[in-house]
Amino acid sequence: MWIKLISPKVTMRPMDSAFKMQMSPSLALLVLGALTPRQHKVTVCDENVERLDLRDTPDLVGITVKADTADRSWDIAQAYRAKGIPVVIGGIHPTACPEESAPHADAIVIGEAEPVWADVLADAQAGKLRPSYGSATPISLDQTPIPRWELIDKKRYLFTNTLTIGRGCPWHCSFCYNSSPNLPKGYRAKPIENVLAEIASLNSRHVMFIDDNFIADPAYARQLLQAFRPLHLTWHTAVSADIGQHDDILDLMVETGCRSLFIGFESLNPANLRTANKLQNKREKYEDLVRKIHGRGMMVNASVVFGFDEDGPEVFEQTTDWLISQRIETMTAHILTPYPGTALYTRLLSEGRIFDHDFTHYNTSRAVFRPAKMTAKELESGYLDAYKHFYSLRSIFARMPKYDGGRVPYLLFNLCYRKYGGLVSFLASPRLMRFFGALGTSLSYPDLRGEVH
Repeated sequence: MWIKLISPKVTMRPMDSAFKMQMSPSLALLVLGALTPRQHKVTVCDENVERLDLRDTPDLVGITVKADTADRSWDIAQAYRAKGIPVVIGGIHPTACPEESAPHADAIVIGEAEPVWADVLADAQAGKLRPSYGSATPISLDQTPIPRWELIDKKRYLFTNTLTIGRGCPWHCSFCYNSSPNLPKGYRAKPIENVLAEIASLNSRHVMFIDDNFIADPAYARQLLQAFRPLHLTWHTAVSADIGQHDDILDLMVETGCRSLFIGFESLNPANLRTANKLQNKREKYEDLVRKIHGRGMMVNASVVFGFDEDGPEVFEQTTDWLISQRIETMTAHILTPYPGTALYTRLLSEGRIFDHDFTHYNTSRAVFRPAKMTAKELESGYLDAYKHFYSLRSIFARMPKYDGGRVPYLLFNLCYRKYGGLVSFLASPRLMRFFGALGTSLSYPDLRGEVH
């Protein structure tokens, strides 16, 4: 069979440039490619970097779907199904919302692909696809193969050095997909030898771990970091805010080449953190956490969320002023977004507060619900003002890192990616783009992770 795997075009946010589209390919599709027996032909089309040709006639189409790409995914599926070509969909949105997603495809994969992909292919080849596939038991991640990077043209992307060490998270924040009842609870890690083999397969000493939480299992993280010692890596990842409780892990991180940490601070208001079930975040420890990371010469990529029930119009300036005072290197801001299937979505829907059901707006830059202490318009304009304030020239130079080695990547990201990203991406040649990626300016790490978790 010829199996065509598709990543639909994401929706752009006001602060995004073309760099957003060209960040990194979908690891999920490359893993599917690796799970597919070699007697089948596999092609990958990423609509974010190339034109999708809907005139072809593969034997099976697979589409990975997020909330903001759902409408585009349904259009693609309809085009192929109209020609009699079977379509299977999977990904975070169909997993969280199987009933809503199922009518748009011949088959839906709920959850992880590893235990069911062989059945999907066999049934497709026999012309007997079942309506849905899924496994009641989370898999052991020793079953996850190394992605087939040869399926894509690496020159189209800034970063082709991404991987994960595990799946899941011990925390269940209400706005995160991990709060969905259809996602496995808890955390599972790959065998350390598998992680090392995947790193070796990238042929790069500069890697990015795009896990939700690198320290989801602190004991495992310690063992993995010890295994990093002889590799001489430069690397970046995301951690939960309780990393400040593990000084020894922070020491191991910097010793093994970690240069930046993405952290979901989310809010400066303890009441908001409690409402979001963000139990790992202790507001009174934020300053100490930043001090510990900066003291070790690592950069902080701060995620903040606006629109919690305790947020009024003053939250935008209060938050950005605090970030600037702490010399936070980058901010990725989000409007609180009730992704369908999450605990937050269930609550706001029951309260009758969700007024916008256009999923193309579910990209954390639009207010799709009525906030408690401001209007939706105030939320959207305040969010944009926060970006303007934080990435103003005055702020950029006020936040300049004091530690050695941080200024060049800091300025590249703040000036070339954020403040003047539209112009730079318009002028930049593919070679220059790859240079930015190779330089290690992984302060763009937040944009590699897709929807906020």
